[in-house]
Amino acid sequence: MRLWTLHPQYLDRQGLLALWREGLLAQAVLRGRTKGYRNHPQLERFAGHSDPVAAIATYLVEVRHEAVRRGYRFDAAKIVPRRTGEEITETRGQLLYEWDRLKGKIRQRQGGLGPLYRGIELPDAHPLFRIVSGNVRPWEKRR
Repeated sequence: MRLWTLHPQYLDRQGLLALWREGLLAQAVLRGRTKGYRNHPQLERFAGHSDPVAAIATYLVEVRHEAVRRGYRFDAAKIVPRRTGEEITETRGQLLYEWDRLKGKIRQRQGGLGPLYRGIELPDAHPLFRIVSGNVRPWEKRR
């Protein structure tokens, strides 16, 4: 499971589809509707939010928005009708780690980086996250 700190605009088709599926799984976990994945490290920051279900729903709305912008039909009815304006704090180190990881995945899948990925030193974060200084999070499984 990967719930990217990065804005979904950077994900390729495969990444965006995977994020939608994994985000919906995360929503089910946070709602207590599954037995698996309850202790998955990617859920820590959502579980620490004052309303974890609203946080993941708010996250999914932006993922769906990006999908619709590209012409995909992600079903909005799958997102719980709760939202939050409370951001989740995330570190610059985590954002940059994910940026490098995504670029590696894109290179593997597409044989190189397209213009969207070149020249960006600090990518945009998903709007749910407020970026602060700091290192890669301890829950991140580094490769």
